[in-house]
Amino acid sequence: MRIVVQREDFDAGAEARALALGRPEVGAVASFVGLVRGASEGAAVGAMTLEHYPGMTEKAIAAIVDEAKRRWQVIDCTVIHRVGELYPGEQIVLVAVASSHRGDAFAACELIMDYLKTRAPFWKKEQTPQGARWVEARASDDRAAERWEEFAQAKKLG
Repeated sequence: MRIVVQREDFDAGAEARALALGRPEVGAVASFVGLVRGASEGAAVGAMTLEHYPGMTEKAIAAIVDEAKRRWQVIDCTVIHRVGELYPGEQIVLVAVASSHRGDAFAACELIMDYLKTRAPFWKKEQTPQGARWVEARASDDRAAERWEEFAQAKKLG
């Protein structure tokens, strides 16, 4: 498991390839790359500043990855999240999951990303023509994370 919070950009392809390198048991690598959008809530975004609490953030991400490992057969995982000032089109986050099977890799990747949006301590401030504004959590992100809890409950009952 590799968890990194950094200012520098990353090579998503190289990171995904590294998960499978020399591992014949890996049959699938699913990955997601999040980018800075150029517009948010109807306003142009010139830049986004991401802040975090060092140490706490990495620990929270590790707990998220551990949750995915409890639910699915995850061989390895890389999560890279950038902080600092970023501009539209730049990469913010990479989640890459290696597994023997694509279903486990896809599901684990999606859960990790949904939980990163709702459980990891990052703070985002957008620069717009109207001024700077802190980005509030979106209800759609909360619903996406909640469905994993419902899924876990249904699996226990089922």
